[in-house]
Amino acid sequence: MTAPSTFGLSTEARNLHWLLSNLVEEVPGVHSVTVVSSDGLMLLSSDPGHHEAKAAGPSDGPKGSSADLATIVSGIGSLTVGAAKLMDGGGVKQTMVAMDEGSVFVMSISDGSLLGVHATPDCDMSVVAYHMALFVGRAGHVLTPELRSELRKSMESAL
Repeated sequence: MTAPSTFGLSTEARNLHWLLSNLVEEVPGVHSVTVVSSDGLMLLSSDPGHHEAKAAGPSDGPKGSSADLATIVSGIGSLTVGAAKLMDGGGVKQTMVAMDEGSVFVMSISDGSLLGVHATPDCDMSVVAYHMALFVGRAGHVLTPELRSELRKSMESAL
């Protein structure tokens, strides 16, 4: 994985980039990670350089652009919030989708943003969930409107 450029970013933004990169590099089975704002915009990505469609063939992430994971995470988040409302289930904390060839995890961050992880089908789900919870605990209190705006601009410039 190539580290995203954090030149010119605030300390808080650089720390979030570091936490995100660390999640991918340190947790076995994790392919890619994204943070999506409550309005569905990608704020952070473990692979911000791959925004264009990939050639057909083996891939370790969602087919297409790195924004695909953000789109999937946003959609899953919206669907589960709607389901929780219909069932009077309260807030959604985490969603996991297990597939034959991979897994997707979505975890709520305190401000309404979502953390999404794409992992291998044989990953240790409890380890992935634990590290996601650590990220959310560390990121949730610093993800202010100002920082979200800075991250959004940073992602737009990477496009």
